[in-house]
Amino acid sequence: QVQLVESGGGLVQPGGSLRLSCAASGFLFSLSAMRWYRQAPGKERELVTTINSVGNIRDYADSVKGRFTMSRDNGKNTVYLQMSTLKPEDTAVYYCNAAIFPDYWGQGTQVTVSS
Repeated sequence: QVQLVESGGGLVQPGGSLRLSCAASGFLFSLSAMRWYRQAPGKERELVTTINSVGNIRDYADSVKGRFTMSRDNGKNTVYLQMSTLKPEDTAVYYCNAAIFPDYWGQGTQVTVSS
């Protein structure tokens, strides 16, 4: 059974940093590209970034370029999203997703950027 468990969210002040994690299980993680999405209140889910199976980033959303970095550890079946210089508009629930199982979602982790 495919499982995705996001963690690491919280409340942070503008300009601060957070590191999100997503632990995956139930599929061959090392063979799948992985994605981070986010969904802000009242908005559609937005693709933040994609990493391929060997750790190369395909692209970042323009809104996060230069501030967010995605990485993966295939030995731990985990992907990460390092977020820095956070802005209030980064407030959202953040989700990871496996490209080979696009219909499976975790519960997400809430990130709130506020002073």
